[in-house]
Amino acid sequence: MTEPRPLCAEASLGRGEPLAATASRVEHWLLVEYGGYWPYDPLDAVIFAGSLREYLAHQLARLRCARLVLVKRHGRERGDRVRVFYGVTRERDRRFFTLELDGHPDLLDLDVAAALLGNAEQPGTPLEQPLLLVCTHGVRDRCCARYGQALFRAARARERAWTWQASHVGGDRFAGNVVALPEGLYFGRVGADAFPTLLDEYLAGRIALEWYRGASCYPMRLQAAEIAVRRATGLTGLDDLRFAGREGNRVRFRAEVAGDVYEVETAEDVAGEEAFLTCRGRRPRRARQFLAGPPALVS
Repeated sequence: MTEPRPLCAEASLGRGEPLAATASRVEHWLLVEYGGYWPYDPLDAVIFAGSLREYLAHQLARLRCARLVLVKRHGRERGDRVRVFYGVTRERDRRFFTLELDGHPDLLDLDVAAALLGNAEQPGTPLEQPLLLVCTHGVRDRCCARYGQALFRAARARERAWTWQASHVGGDRFAGNVVALPEGLYFGRVGADAFPTLLDEYLAGRIALEWYRGASCYPMRLQAAEIAVRRATGLTGLDDLRFAGREGNRVRFRAEVAGDVYEVETAEDVAGEEAFLTCRGRRPRRARQFLAGPPALVS
């Protein structure tokens, strides 16, 4: 009898795979409430069957680095109106809006792409509170069910109003995964006992670097540089750093308060061992990983 494969999250931790620079690249978000069955691909949910699926796919294709996420939480019945969130998580452009629809077919009347591209009025109301997404997408990966569900229960007990279960956000092997919006901050390997510390830091305007995977507004090379600067300088404030340019593998970040500019040499690691990167993976692969050298103060 074939031995069951280890959980991808346990295997990742066991081989010492770093969390840094592993956040998904996302600039535009569409979150749609749905308490039913979540298939592997959110667009394949039964509520999006027919013309609505095609419409949403076209909406996402019009936006750079866009992601559709299904969300749900306990206490809201399927008969309730449908909550929708949409927004942008760029470094210098963070805005989210929320509205309620009578039903999912009403999404056909919502031109999210035009609203976020500035070509139409932004329907709904500006979101004035954070959103905390906890990935619990067990159909996508069993680690998201095992670690995500326990994490969601802990998160919901601490911050009920802001916390939602979410479909795939990226990085199953780093479960439990949390995404903080509107900043687009990714955190991984967050246990139920660690969530209160992470939340306290976030509410105080700081990033808990122990679990920080990166900011979704940056490609992975920039994520590696940003995290290296934060670790070296202790600048953990949400807005302490701004991207200041790149020349080849050298990435610069500016400290907003002092004005200091730090330069980091980055490199893509192609020598990592092959491994199953998800529980459903059919063959071992090398994970894409970016490394960062020590930051140098250049001005």
